[in-house]
Amino acid sequence: MLNTKIEENWHGKLHLVYAKCQDSTQLIYNHHQAPLKVQRPLYPEGDKICHSIILHTAGGVVGGDRLSSEIHLQPHSQALITTATANKIYRSNGLQARQNINIQIESGACLEYLPQETIVFESAVYRQDLRVELGTEANFLGWEITRLGRTARGEKFLQGEMRSHIEIWQNNQPLWIDRQIIPGNEQIFHSPHGLGGNPVIGTLVFIGFPISQEIIEQARSLIIQPMFSGVTRLEYGLLCRYRGNSTSEARKWFTNIWQMLRVSCLNHGNCIPRVWQI
Repeated sequence: MLNTKIEENWHGKLHLVYAKCQDSTQLIYNHHQAPLKVQRPLYPEGDKICHSIILHTAGGVVGGDRLSSEIHLQPHSQALITTATANKIYRSNGLQARQNINIQIESGACLEYLPQETIVFESAVYRQDLRVELGTEANFLGWEITRLGRTARGEKFLQGEMRSHIEIWQNNQPLWIDRQIIPGNEQIFHSPHGLGGNPVIGTLVFIGFPISQEIIEQARSLIIQPMFSGVTRLEYGLLCRYRGNSTSEARKWFTNIWQMLRVSCLNHGNCIPRVWQI
């Protein structure tokens, strides 16, 4: 019976390559294996920035699933990647669910990686590894928003485990490394040094070049929940953290910061992906 269950697990793969062709960014290579898939490229703000929406056709992730994504931006290309819906991590059957994302951003290229939130069900066992390799004068802006437990049903994350490992490198030097391990138990959930009774956590990071103090102060002025949110200046960017009880609140704050950074640092306009508005 156990072997039959393992054979039913998904081993989804996605490989995307973007390239600048004249004044347009094109998705020149797209290989996918179920349940991962990408919709056709969109250009809501002109040809320079290619918008892509990733789909998870199975509807959720179970223990034993393995998902891997390779995203490659060739020199001077620009892409924005998001997901069609929230990512659901179901109760574990005793096996760990894993997602590995490797991103290569070559010189002068820029990626905005903005997936919709992840909902980790109680008793889920999940690990995500994200590694970004930056070329010279390349930029990465990304976020992750996680809800621990289906709180609308009164569920708390009191069993299971969630791990998130993020690494950003440039020229074989680490620019930012973040490793979070959240075991599901009462002490971690209620401790002020853990979740403090808050089921939603979020991280936004921008890496590319030094950020002025003016931009840092502007990001802090946008904070919605000052008690559980903060902005940190990094050597080559900035970091924002959220801890609270509302995914919509976290996304609103992150979206405001993202839009501010687009205008102030990336010379982009204000453009909200259509899929977020559905």
